[in-house]
Amino acid sequence: MGPGELSGRTALVTGAGVRLGRAIALELARGGSDVVVHYHSSRQAALETVEEVERLGTRAVAIGADLSRSEEVSALFAAADRFGTPDLVVLSAGLLERLPFDEIDEGRLRRMLDVNFVGPFLCAREAARRMRKVGQGDLITILDVGGTGQAWKNHAHYCSAKAALAMLTRVLAVELAPQVRVNGVAPGAVLFPSAASPAARDRVLARVPMGREGSPDDVARTVRFLAGGPRYLTGQIVAVDGGRSAAG
Repeated sequence: MGPGELSGRTALVTGAGVRLGRAIALELARGGSDVVVHYHSSRQAALETVEEVERLGTRAVAIGADLSRSEEVSALFAAADRFGTPDLVVLSAGLLERLPFDEIDEGRLRRMLDVNFVGPFLCAREAARRMRKVGQGDLITILDVGGTGQAWKNHAHYCSAKAALAMLTRVLAVELAPQVRVNGVAPGAVLFPSAASPAARDRVLARVPMGREGSPDDVARTVRFLAGGPRYLTGQIVAVDGGRSAAG
C-alpha cells in the first residue's frame, strides 16, 4: 500500500462512529479516500470521527440510519450520493451478545439477525446497484472467526448471523463479478467486550499462536489492503486472528 492509493474514491463505512468502524474509516482516509461515516445511535462519536478524518486531509460527512429498515438504508445512500457516490462500502456495523442457546428469545434472535445480516444485506443491495451502474466498486464485509472458522458456545445467534453474512459475501463475489469485488475480513481476538474478565481474556489468548490480542488497526489495514490491492482478488475471507483459526 502506498500513500494516496485510494485518492479519488468515496468510502461508506457503517458503524463508523466507534471501535472497529472508526479505525477503518480513519485508515481509509489515510489512503486518500473521502469517507461517509454512518451511525445509528452514536451521533456524537460519528461527528468526532468526521473531525479526525478531516484532520487527515480528506472530506467526511456523518449520516444516521437504522440499517434494518430498507427505507432508511435507501435514504442513507441517497444522502451519500449527494456527498459523493460511494465506490467502496465497508459493512462494519455489528452486534455481539453472549447468551445460552435456550435463553435466546425471538426478540433477541431477530435483533441479532437485523443488525448482523439483514442490515448488511440491504446495504449491499443499494451499493451493488450503484457500483454496477458505474462499472466498478469494492464491497467489504466485517465478519468474525466465530461463525466463519469456529463455533462458539453461548453465541448461537451471533455465530449464525455472521455465518450467513460470510455466505452472502461469497455469493455476491460470484454474482457481482466482474464489475464489483466482494471480500470479507474476519477478526479474531480484537477489542474484547468491556465485560470480559481477565480470566476470560487469558483463556482466549492462550489459544492464539501469536500470544496476544490484535488491534483495530490490524483489521483496518487489512480492509485498506483489500480496497486498494490486486484487482483479481475477490470472494476471499481474510482471518485477522493471530493464527487462531489455523490452530483449530
